[in-house]
Amino acid sequence: MLPGYREKQIWIRRIASRLEPGAEPTDDELRRIIAAEVSVRTQGSHLTVQEKTHLIRHLFDAMRGLDILQPLLDEPSVTEIMVNCPSQIYVERNGRLEKTDYAFDSPAHLTHVISRFFGRANKLVHERSPIADMRLSDGSRVHAILPPAAPDGPVLSIRKFTGILPTMDALIENKTLPGKEARFLIESVKSRKNIFISGGTASGKTTFLNALAAFIPEHERIVTVEDASELDLTGKHNLVRLEARTSAVDGGGAISLSDLIHSSLRLRPDRVIVGEVRGTEAYDMIQAMQTGHPGSMSTGHGNSTYEMLNRLSLLLMTASQLPWEACRRMVASSIDLMVHLVRLADGRRLVQEICSVTGFHDDAFQLKRHYALSAEEQFAT
Repeated sequence: MLPGYREKQIWIRRIASRLEPGAEPTDDELRRIIAAEVSVRTQGSHLTVQEKTHLIRHLFDAMRGLDILQPLLDEPSVTEIMVNCPSQIYVERNGRLEKTDYAFDSPAHLTHVISRFFGRANKLVHERSPIADMRLSDGSRVHAILPPAAPDGPVLSIRKFTGILPTMDALIENKTLPGKEARFLIESVKSRKNIFISGGTASGKTTFLNALAAFIPEHERIVTVEDASELDLTGKHNLVRLEARTSAVDGGGAISLSDLIHSSLRLRPDRVIVGEVRGTEAYDMIQAMQTGHPGSMSTGHGNSTYEMLNRLSLLLMTASQLPWEACRRMVASSIDLMVHLVRLADGRRLVQEICSVTGFHDDAFQLKRHYALSAEEQFAT
């Protein structure tokens, strides 16, 4: 039987006493030290070799990984891990959500794992600053919320980076969109249309943005602006990546998306790509699209094309204090093409609609629909 939280901490203190002060052993060295401690402490016990091997792995995961979550993180078919509270852990596996049998011993156990993991990345998360984001070395995104912001106990979400680079061919093959529409979008990118991708949570917006950005000509200079780097445009020769930062415990050191978009315009970009807009930075992004940076792209959360356009207008009005109609006209004159994605109950992610924004007239956005997902396609299994 594997040790509980308190017993595990005793094991970890014993293992830590074997380490040289100030030294940071490699993963292999740490495994050897753990194995030696387990060998000594379990001498004469009834543990089998397999059980000892499992214990070594469990202790290593507790010290270097995400403790009981590490096996889920290592499982290729799991793309997202969601800890609602210490006793409720869900995963997205092969596109479907399912509850697991995993559970933390207590809220203190989960809090310890979150604090230690963020601490190793020099990020603080505690009662005074209970919300934190970080990116793992493999590109996975981690988001944590501690009490009092989470009254039922710590919350943790890990969206894994699969390592599979998105391509338009792959999106066509898995029927995210038809080939004809893919070719239309590719030509739109090459002809420097301003493109906005909307959709709900986990609908594949960033994946789709990556796939489209692959068709930006290599001689063009690109600046990407993101909350946390998810875009993978490393094949582009002239690329600058900018990443926002939340404030430190003392309230200083914050770098907003708006700050970065302002900076990006001084870097002589041909195109500005904003990973996601959800606040006042929408105004700066729209300004960039209007001021000599055609071919720029971004994403945002919305339930439909029309709702997304209205939401962008509201964000503009909040940031600029311009009249509502002026904001809507500004959005209409900036965005050339809207692509709306949906995630179906069976896990499929599909392009639901592609529309050109042709203007704003009679108190309404004027849209030209190029493609719409049929009801039969949407509900086909």
